[in-house]
Amino acid sequence: MLKFVFWLLAGVNLLVLAIGQGYLGSFRSETREPARLKNQLQAGKLTLLTQEQATAPAAPPAADDAATPATAAPAAPAPPPSYACTEVGNFLLADGRRFEAQVAALDLGDRQSRRNVAGQEISSYMVYIPPQGSKEGADRKAGELKQLGVTNYFIMNEVSPQRWGISLGVFKSENSAQSQLAALNKQGVHSARIAPRYSASKQMAYRFRDLDAATRARLEKIKAQFPEQELRNCK
Repeated sequence: MLKFVFWLLAGVNLLVLAIGQGYLGSFRSETREPARLKNQLQAGKLTLLTQEQATAPAAPPAADDAATPATAAPAAPAPPPSYACTEVGNFLLADGRRFEAQVAALDLGDRQSRRNVAGQEISSYMVYIPPQGSKEGADRKAGELKQLGVTNYFIMNEVSPQRWGISLGVFKSENSAQSQLAALNKQGVHSARIAPRYSASKQMAYRFRDLDAATRARLEKIKAQFPEQELRNCK
């Protein structure tokens, strides 16, 4: 019995010694697979950092050289200028017909229209002495004319801005009126004047819509042949 106990204790001591020396391995998980632990740590690739390196801010990531740089979308071209409404006028009948014939070459169709405009035109020219303020004043002036040898005159007594003035002749052209005035001056009449006389007339204006720049330029070229007319924008 004593021998059995002796050998049992000896066997236990040998077992404890073998475990302590690692002959039978270890029960701790990290020592069962030393190769796996070595591969996970990769100790050869570890680099020790100084305190300054450890606390320095991380550098921004490098731009991807393969990335395609962003390009701004090309600006849309500006639309060509257009003219919503252009008007030329005011024409007397004869000039309006000539203008209309030339504009026909533009072939504007329903983009062209014509409207009538009430206006006045010079019908004649009058040589006259301005109003004298009253019938008595006009009579006195008429007496002076008689003394100068002027007998062709007429006292204007109708209600008008020229009332109590004296007409010395009405002429179709301005040149004829100027000749009469010169003759009166030679006779000593220096208060006479020339004034145009107007009559109601029918005039025309032409409107053109949605013209492009080239067509507008052609219209301006035609209008230049009528320098007394105005080219203007309209609504």
